[in-house]
Amino acid sequence: MIAAITLTACGGDHGSSKHTFDVAPYVRKGHVVDCDAFTSQADAQAVLRADALDPNGLDRDGDGIACPHLPGPRDKKPVHRDFLTDKDGAPINEPIKPSP
Repeated sequence: MIAAITLTACGGDHGSSKHTFDVAPYVRKGHVVDCDAFTSQADAQAVLRADALDPNGLDRDGDGIACPHLPGPRDKKPVHRDFLTDKDGAPINEPIKPSP
């Protein structure tokens, strides 16, 4: 079962250093939200951290940071994503071979 994730906020944001967000409604359900659905970058990062396949497209550039334009609190620790994705962020099961 997926539960709330407690994050330690990183960066220059002030206030509480702990942030809790329930990721359960957003993971293992396919594409259900976009960055605009979150009130903070840390919330979006929690969802990416819970499902690094990123069916919601929260990490469009593949750097492991979800929705960098959202306000704090922030979680700047990248999610390790060692698989190939297509231009829309969907995982590629087999690498595309370059044409001869």
